[in-house]
Amino acid sequence: MDRNPSPPPPGRDKEEEEEVAGGDCIGSTVYSKHWLFGVLSGLIQIVSPENTKSSSDDEEQLTELDEEMENEICRVWDMSMDEEICVGILGNMACFQEICVSISSDKNLGQVLLHCLYDSDPPTLLETSRLLLTCLSQAEVASVWVERIQEHPAIYDSICFIMSSSTNVDLLVKVGEVVDKLFDLDEKLMLEWVRNGAAQPLDQPQEESEEQPVFRLVPCILEAAKQVRSENPEWLDVYMHILQLLTTVDDGIQAIVHCPDTGKDIWNLLFDLVCHEFCQSDDPPIILQEQKTVLASVFSVLSAIYASQTEQEYLKIEKDLPLIDSLIRVLQNMEQCQKKPENSAESNTEETKRTDLTQDDFHLKILKDILCEFLSNIFQALTKETVAQGVKEGQLSKQKCSSAFQNLLPFYSPVVEDFIKILREVDKALADDLEKNFPSLKVQT
Repeated sequence: MDRNPSPPPPGRDKEEEEEVAGGDCIGSTVYSKHWLFGVLSGLIQIVSPENTKSSSDDEEQLTELDEEMENEICRVWDMSMDEEICVGILGNMACFQEICVSISSDKNLGQVLLHCLYDSDPPTLLETSRLLLTCLSQAEVASVWVERIQEHPAIYDSICFIMSSSTNVDLLVKVGEVVDKLFDLDEKLMLEWVRNGAAQPLDQPQEESEEQPVFRLVPCILEAAKQVRSENPEWLDVYMHILQLLTTVDDGIQAIVHCPDTGKDIWNLLFDLVCHEFCQSDDPPIILQEQKTVLASVFSVLSAIYASQTEQEYLKIEKDLPLIDSLIRVLQNMEQCQKKPENSAESNTEETKRTDLTQDDFHLKILKDILCEFLSNIFQALTKETVAQGVKEGQLSKQKCSSAFQNLLPFYSPVVEDFIKILREVDKALADDLEKNFPSLKVQT
């Protein structure tokens, strides 16, 4: 006989009811975590070998327990019919490779799961996104899911709607991770989404589709990033990396800079992050180890915008000095992080620590390359007036110029040489001091 899903019975006392009302529920359901864990723990105890007795008394007691447990197990079964919980169970199962392959090979199940992205229930969307991310992270089946998503254009609308309107930060981060993974796996899909206006929703009549909102990818990413930042800036990593991926293709850069309002908002957001949020002067240098990946993405996007649209109003020259200050500050922190302790021989004897160190150095090198390219572009745009202002305000002090030169040379020698020529007109003594510290410049200028 079919059963309708039924929640567990209400608590027998007021304290238990208050516990459920106070956050004990599973997701948005009425099921109690405390009740579920109690049922599962009781079931484990019953089936444990050490609790199995052969005496008649114990057998009678065990039979009675089984009868009581049967009703609870039925309720757990009913609970699994909740869409959110059902997808969550599949997501947990998909963490095992064989099961993930089995789920992915079922075309009908795949269609059902993708349709869950059209749901309006945040917990269901969160669990569906988690399941998709798990499958996309499995190399053996990732291409299957990319192809299915390409066959469902309305998924673009659903994801854009979530990014542009949701206030659920957990959902935004997870959806961002799915988009980031998709773009990393398939550049063609990324280009399609960049060029998209509004995809017609599934089963939507043509005459009604004209009333649907037009979603543009970059503004939706920006809205999601703003919402995530308001909750915790440290979770911005995924959306900054999505923007960085977009700047690897010309269409992506144009989508950012050709929309004046969006380009300005993105520039201002990223400018504020590097000037007032990440790796600040009062932070310990080691903070760079935690922020190196997000900083690489942020500075990479800023550099791409700066290099492609220098005539935009929001890229006024007065913002060059704060950017120079931020770039040099990160480079100085990097020098501190890369200094090896004098007594580090013992730590280097362990293979795992050597591997971690190499990985950290690799990411820091990527960040350094991005910083130096961006800094060289800004140096090339500096005017005599801006240099004079920087010397006066301290952004172009001897110490900071030395740090910049140490990182820019020898690869950006022409840029440094041109800067020295301008600096000599502003402050000859400072230019002479820098030339003494970097003899190669004096020979070539």
